[in-house]
Amino acid sequence: MIQLNYRDSKPIYEQIKDGYIHLIVSGVMKNDEKLPSVREIASSLAINPNTIQRAYKQLETEGYIYTISGKGSFVSEVSGILEERSKKLMDKFDEIVRELLYLSECGDELKKRIDILEGEELKKNDRSK
Repeated sequence: MIQLNYRDSKPIYEQIKDGYIHLIVSGVMKNDEKLPSVREIASSLAINPNTIQRAYKQLETEGYIYTISGKGSFVSEVSGILEERSKKLMDKFDEIVRELLYLSECGDELKKRIDILEGEELKKNDRSK
């Protein structure tokens, strides 16, 4: 399920969109799986249906979901999506690393942090098997 943070400066529709992207990219939601209806989510999260509709529209524009009129919204094929998502995240990563280096953060310290995160991910993946 999607978690919303009402204190976050990020708009609710973006939090919903990002939540679904995470579920799709991480494989929790599978190809051709039906998403809950706009009304279902709006009532369960107690928010305006237009907010959900806006998130769904952006997900469709970005290729994460597709809509069949009268049937609902479904998860798109993720293979191409993963490549695009990886590219976007690497661009963000580059931007953040450049800023950290500008702030005199040591490159070796950044590498250590990456190694730590990689180790944590490997442990998490081992536990889930």
